[in-house]
Amino acid sequence: MSPSLAWIYLLIAGVFEIVWAVGLKYSEGLTKFWPTAVVILFLILSFVFLSLAVKGLPVGTAYAVWTGIGAAGTAICGIFLLGEPANLLRVTCLFLIVAGVAGLKVFHQ
Repeated sequence: MSPSLAWIYLLIAGVFEIVWAVGLKYSEGLTKFWPTAVVILFLILSFVFLSLAVKGLPVGTAYAVWTGIGAAGTAICGIFLLGEPANLLRVTCLFLIVAGVAGLKVFHQ
């Protein structure tokens, strides 16, 4: 598999991770059927695309980027969708996560 395709799969996996993580809030502890179904579907899709990505990328890099995309993306969605705080220190920490993910992409070989 080409590395560029693996990175695309990894980006898709990260986006799917954001969806299922945010969906947990709407599922209310997995007690609401449709939000829970969405969580389960996107959780499975996230793992499928992560598994495809590790065919062309080192597993440590892929996993770190996947969790970074999920963590930063979920926190950003929490700010915009759920009214979570967006103070300077929190935004700075999110920037550091994004910078770390970008660094792993740039220096993966």
